[in-house]
Amino acid sequence: MKILSIVGARPNFMKVAPLHRAFASREGLESKIIHTGQHYDARMSDVFFKQLELPEPDYFLGVGGGSHTQQTARTMLAFESVLQAEKPDAVLVVGDVNATLACALVAVKEHIPVVHVEAGLRSGDRRMPEEINRILTDSISDYLFVTEQAALDNLKAENVPDEKVFFVGNVMIDSLVHYREKARQLPLLSELGLEPESYVLMTMHRPANVDHVAGLRSILDLIKSTAAYRTVLFPIHPRTRNNMAQFGLQTELEAIPNLRLLEPQGYLEFLQLMENACLIITDSGGIQEETTCLKVPCLTFRDSTERPVTVELGTNFLLADLDPQTVHRHVVAILEGKMKTGTIPPLWDGQTAGRVAEILASSLQKK
Repeated sequence: MKILSIVGARPNFMKVAPLHRAFASREGLESKIIHTGQHYDARMSDVFFKQLELPEPDYFLGVGGGSHTQQTARTMLAFESVLQAEKPDAVLVVGDVNATLACALVAVKEHIPVVHVEAGLRSGDRRMPEEINRILTDSISDYLFVTEQAALDNLKAENVPDEKVFFVGNVMIDSLVHYREKARQLPLLSELGLEPESYVLMTMHRPANVDHVAGLRSILDLIKSTAAYRTVLFPIHPRTRNNMAQFGLQTELEAIPNLRLLEPQGYLEFLQLMENACLIITDSGGIQEETTCLKVPCLTFRDSTERPVTVELGTNFLLADLDPQTVHRHVVAILEGKMKTGTIPPLWDGQTAGRVAEILASSLQKK
């Protein structure tokens, strides 16, 4: 049985890596990786593939940037020929990027079963392109593997048949568990001259925060107020860096005392930085999950989250009013030791990929 696994952006790599290992270890399952190139930076993509011990992709579609419509259309056209050549038994998509929806659409039109890993997550905000991708992908998937109870509840509310839905845990945490010790061995902290828990780690990249002056100014205010208490490490996303320059804010950013701007980091490097931070401020989705597993306080600068378990059980705080002053109050409280310890959600145990492989091997064989 042949499964084509789709990666389109770096967060997908961390999810597909444990799945590929689990498939490859099972007799009778053939795993091939298709890289659409939705987000592609040769240096960073190569680093992620090497660190996650992924083989070279069997196909690289070279889709590149562009609008959401352009990316989706180019991916569909390129993937169609791959599907016709490979004739797989299933197409596996992860997360919520444009490549996820595009490849799922092509597969379902070719009557090939679609497997969605990380199904059922909902932010409730349809202004987010990712939310549309999640909803549409789930509506056409044959196997929906979910990470948390809220996802089960969402799919039930959308009348997805129970027999399609499987609560298996979180493959992102599989990678974290698998590579955590390897990340600890890196000399990065000493090279940066930092002690554990002596810094705040920040990431910001969502268009709602970085594609306009008001959002970028809020980020500058966040950094200034936080850097008054701790060193701020900011691995700056290319989109954020470019917009800071475009709106004439790059000089102001670089002049902030106690700020360390870094290039985007490899997976292992960033895992080490997360584990040793005293606090993380982010607008990312996956980081909310990783910090919950690491039990590091996380402030999410968004007005909604598709991962509510990270707030309900984990260490994540959702800053719904998007006010830098609110962030400042939380920063001070956390640095004073007023933080929730959190618990790791059910089945976030590093064994999720094995459960997915077992279910697919059994179900696809019956077909």
